[in-house]
Amino acid sequence: MLELKHLSFAVPGETAEKEIIRDISLTVPKGKFVVITGPNGGGKSTLAKLIAGIEKPTSGTIELDGVNMTDKSITERSHMGVSYAFQQPVKFKGICVIDLLRIASGKKLSVGDACAYLSEVGLCARDYINREVNGSLSGGELKRIEIATVLARGTVLSVFDEPEAGIDLWSFKSLIEVFERMRSANSERTIVVISHQERILNIADEIIVLGGGKIMAHGSKEEILPTLLGTSSAVSACGQLTKGGEQ
Repeated sequence: MLELKHLSFAVPGETAEKEIIRDISLTVPKGKFVVITGPNGGGKSTLAKLIAGIEKPTSGTIELDGVNMTDKSITERSHMGVSYAFQQPVKFKGICVIDLLRIASGKKLSVGDACAYLSEVGLCARDYINREVNGSLSGGELKRIEIATVLARGTVLSVFDEPEAGIDLWSFKSLIEVFERMRSANSERTIVVISHQERILNIADEIIVLGGGKIMAHGSKEEILPTLLGTSSAVSACGQLTKGGEQ
């Protein structure tokens, strides 16, 4: 279970601190698929980075399964079972795909196991297994390789920041299938996704609407999604809520 208690985050401004996250308290039960949506600039990516440890809160606490990880480093959180997938995947010059998957899994994966993870994200293993994770790969290819590393880690909490960014329609359909398999394969795994995509929202267990650094709404998909789709004002409040594959 992920618990955020009175979490706030501010950055220096010209005359005063600018508050990005404002006193958020939130509980995400173990095994849930939760999507965080809302207007651009509302604090969604910042919240994801706070959970992953990339940013440190100004105040408040973050707990995972009862353990306070507020002051823990990214590495320590990784050892606790936290994975984070960037909106723009990181390139690793000089590292091949199979090496990256082995690093992510923490063990010497066989070629067959590594290929299985690549196949899960719709990549032909023989074409990618020995490719260098660098600028020669497209944004969609890098995104799918990054998701394969999350699968290889098998962590208890996986955080994805706009995983649909920069990928084509075919890749997006594959992405939805990956998320559905992740959810069904391990009932203990918690998945948190930042997204505006209607098809991702549609497979969520819970939806959180974040705006102005605060939680505007939080509930089941059945409660929240109709309000996002039902009125123009609600859709406007969430920014560009889009159909699957539209960018």
